[in-house]
Amino acid sequence: MSLFPNNGNNGSPIGPIGGANDYGINGMARAIPVIDISAVMRLVYVWMGLGLLITAFTALFISTNTAVLESLLANPGMIWGAIIAQLAVVLVISFALSKLSPSLAGILFLVYSALTGVTIGIVVSFYTAGSVASAFATTSVLFGVMTVFAFTTKMDLSKWGTFLLMGLVGLIVATLLNVFIFRSAGFDLVLSYFGVLLFTVLTAYDTYQIKKMAESPEFAMSGNDNILKLSIIGALKLYLDFINLFLYLLRIFGSSRD
Repeated sequence: MSLFPNNGNNGSPIGPIGGANDYGINGMARAIPVIDISAVMRLVYVWMGLGLLITAFTALFISTNTAVLESLLANPGMIWGAIIAQLAVVLVISFALSKLSPSLAGILFLVYSALTGVTIGIVVSFYTAGSVASAFATTSVLFGVMTVFAFTTKMDLSKWGTFLLMGLVGLIVATLLNVFIFRSAGFDLVLSYFGVLLFTVLTAYDTYQIKKMAESPEFAMSGNDNILKLSIIGALKLYLDFINLFLYLLRIFGSSRD
C-alpha cells in the first residue's frame, strides 16, 4: 500500500497542491508532495505493536519457564550479554539508519524487541501476575492519553526537547549513583516517580515529533524506503517510552512474589 494519496495525476501518488505559492515564475504548477499522515502513523504503530508483542511473548516464555529462568539467574554474564546486545542494536538503528536497508532496520528492531523481552522476563518474574497486569494496563492508559494529547494539542511540544533530554540524562546519572553509591530505597522510589512523569511526557513529545516529521514536505520527498526506515525509528522511540513507563510503574506499584 502506498503511503501517498492518489490525486488523480495519471496515477502518480504525488501531485500538486493548488495555491498562489504553488506556481513557479512561468506560472507552471510546482509539484508539492502530499503524504497520507494517517498511513505513516499506522505504520509506526504497527511496528511498535509488533515489537511489543515479541517482547511480551519472550518475557512470558522466560518468566514461566523455570529451567530457562534459573539458568539465566545463575549466569549473570548471559544477562549482561543481552543488555549489551540491546544497547549495541539500538545504537546501530539510531546512528546508522541511513546506511541500513529497510528490511535490515526492521530485523534489527525485532531482534532488539526479543532481547528486551529477555530482560523484561527476568524482571517480571519477581512480581505477581496481578502487579504486572496492573502496571501494563496503567501504562496503556497513560500512553493512550498522551497520544491523543499529542495529536490534538495546539501547543508546540518541540520546545520541550531540551528539558526532556536534561531530565533523561539526570535520571540516568542519579540511578547509577543510587545503584553504586547511595543504595537508598527511598531515593529509588523518588526516581521511579520521576521516571513515570518523564516517560509520560516523552510519549507526548515523541508522538508530536513523529507527527510533525510526517507532515514535512522533505519527509514526503524522501522516498518510500526512507519513509519505512523513519517509521521504524519512530516506532523504536515510542516502544522505549512504553517499556520504560511500564518498568517504572511496576517498580512503584508492583507486589513481590515473596
